[in-house]
Amino acid sequence: MRLEVKALTAGYGAKLVLDGVEFEIPPGKIMTLVGANGSGKSTLLKVVGRLLKPRTGCVLLDGKAVHACDTAALARKMAILPQLHHVSGETTVRELVGYGRYPYRSGFGVLSLRDREVIEEILRLTRLVPFQERKLSTLSGGERQRAWIAMTLAQEPKILLLDEPTTFLDIRSQFEVIELVRDLNRRCGITVLMVLHDLNLAARCSDFIVTLKGKRIRHIGTPREILQPEILREVFEIESQVYVGTDGIPYCVPTGSVKENGNENGENQL
Repeated sequence: MRLEVKALTAGYGAKLVLDGVEFEIPPGKIMTLVGANGSGKSTLLKVVGRLLKPRTGCVLLDGKAVHACDTAALARKMAILPQLHHVSGETTVRELVGYGRYPYRSGFGVLSLRDREVIEEILRLTRLVPFQERKLSTLSGGERQRAWIAMTLAQEPKILLLDEPTTFLDIRSQFEVIELVRDLNRRCGITVLMVLHDLNLAARCSDFIVTLKGKRIRHIGTPREILQPEILREVFEIESQVYVGTDGIPYCVPTGSVKENGNENGENQL
């Protein structure tokens, strides 16, 4: 399933956040949006997921504008998990996952046999079977996030949009969520577009990384192409050292801000 962003501009009120953004997400791959706070990452994800209407330009799914698609039909192809999501803490994991079947249900009817089969499969794939009768309020942050991702997967989407899925999680839970996303991508062929703040997590799980700055896309490339000191200096205004692990995955170690180490012309400020 082909997802394209064409000549996109978007914002809030008089504030323009994105200006002339264009890119295509390769089917079956994981693409991660990175950039400083306020660079437009979440705004771009919201426009792609139809939570925000673009001012100009469009998002095309197999050549058809997503904002012109029937809501239920689109939900069977694309699912989005925003950064902030709420439901009663008394909801069980199984109930939450069941909510993801809404595009396939008519009215408020009971779950069909197919619905129940999908729920069982998703609980298994996301390793939530032992937690299925637990209330969300009793889960750890990582377990709860897995349950929310499972809910989106119950839509059986071809494309999954995730806005900072590791926010507020401890290090182990961050890795568990990222490993889950990577595993689901590889097993099910789901195309993933997500926003992450942690560059090293992005490098570990992504096929492609997109950098945003100044309302526009600055770079698109593989983790090894993007994690370069000069690119990190340009996009994040940091000095860094970049290494490649024994697994071939690059990682960066920030050593200071550009402002601290020199001015924008590279001159020593001391």
